[in-house]
Amino acid sequence: MRCRLARRFVRQQEGAAAVEFALVAAPFLALTFAILEAAMVFFAGQTLEAAASDSARLIMTGEAQTGSFSKEDFKTQVCARIAGLFDCTNGVYVDVKSYSSFSAISTASPVSDGKLDTSSMSYSPGEPGQIVVVSLYYEWPIYVSLLGNDLANLNGGNRLLAATSVFRV
Repeated sequence: MRCRLARRFVRQQEGAAAVEFALVAAPFLALTFAILEAAMVFFAGQTLEAAASDSARLIMTGEAQTGSFSKEDFKTQVCARIAGLFDCTNGVYVDVKSYSSFSAISTASPVSDGKLDTSSMSYSPGEPGQIVVVSLYYEWPIYVSLLGNDLANLNGGNRLLAATSVFRV
């Protein structure tokens, strides 16, 4: 009797599709969200790169210097180019430094102990003939940690997006 019931149970197909969907749905949705998040991170990085390039042009042409732009004025120009995607007021950090030669440029990372260190960031748009490095930084939150937080490179599950433009004024 028991053996007959067990065989009958194994042959039943009514709920097979629902069980298979339940087994496949969770990994499928997790992978889909991870792919979407990775795409958003790359899109945000590209948007930040475009903003760095466009806003750096203000310094390269001398418009920022002749207009006596302060760091806040320059950041306002940056924010106008990335409105809607970033929390520009509280999250975008601007670092503008001028150098006498390309070999004098510092390439030190602004990350210290897994946190963005803004203490050395300044605004020095330079004078004609000087080399200027315009860097923009943003801490992008990572929500889907399916891949072991491979997208996050800061403490707290955030990814540091950085965009840099280097040129001679």
